[in-house]
Amino acid sequence: MVISISVAVASAVNTAPEDLLRAGKANDARRQLDAAIHQNPNDAEAYNLLCRLYFQLEQWDNALHMAEKSVELAPKNSNYHLWLGRAAGRKAEIANPFAAWGLARRVRSEFERAVELDGNNMPARSDLAEYYMEAPGFLGGDKKKAREQADMVARQDPALATYIYARLAEKQGSAQAEQEYKKAINKSGNMSRYWIELAYYYRRAGRVADMEAAISQAGQGARQGSAPEYDGAYLLLRTNRNLNAAIQMLKRSLSDNTSSEDAPAFRAHYMLGELLEKQGDNKAAAAEFRSALEMASEFRPARDALNRISR
Repeated sequence: MVISISVAVASAVNTAPEDLLRAGKANDARRQLDAAIHQNPNDAEAYNLLCRLYFQLEQWDNALHMAEKSVELAPKNSNYHLWLGRAAGRKAEIANPFAAWGLARRVRSEFERAVELDGNNMPARSDLAEYYMEAPGFLGGDKKKAREQADMVARQDPALATYIYARLAEKQGSAQAEQEYKKAINKSGNMSRYWIELAYYYRRAGRVADMEAAISQAGQGARQGSAPEYDGAYLLLRTNRNLNAAIQMLKRSLSDNTSSEDAPAFRAHYMLGELLEKQGDNKAAAAEFRSALEMASEFRPARDALNRISR
């Protein structure tokens, strides 16, 4: 047992923090990043990675603070402004209306700054387009500007641009939205992430049978960093459809180590626990919540869930 623990610790030390984030090993990533900042308090990249770690943990205040620190230390880094905008956006979702308006304006300014600093930052252009689509006019929402961002994206990533056009069509109530989502799949070379986006569209449209079919197709698509089993299980859980399939998806994802930064393993364990609890298997659910906490001890949803079913 001592030997296995030592091997595990040594392995974590030799793994880059960004790889630990992708693997969902939040505790190990936190230790490494804290040590990096202790050694160099001006390590902007470490603060950015901590922002992304807290993002995974749903600790929006901490994510925002770490993002601010990274931008303060490296104000010309486009990606740091992108993450500051994302953190401000998530904080805005839980803030009171007055604070939310100020945070929303900050989201827009940070996304715009990210694009200004690096016009080739496609995630920044995509997030900025999404902001222009979603925000009301008095906060800078502008669907014409969203289309302009999509036009710029199209020069480098036709599939991503077509996805943005699909979102625009959906927001404007166009019957062409579904076809645009399907075009994005074709232009991407059958990437899983665009099948999942189509599944989300079907969920919003109340077409749950089509949603399930798209989830099934996502599992056969090209992954390229996406985690279709995690996203598919999430959709099935939230629509209360085919929970057994959702459970198998997550078990397969965890067995194959196919987690990503957007779908870390500790969150997969937590979601698996939610599904098992829904089916009345509290013992197995508790084991999954504990597994999540072993990887991410600060993940409060898992702690609250474990406390709830242990009463």
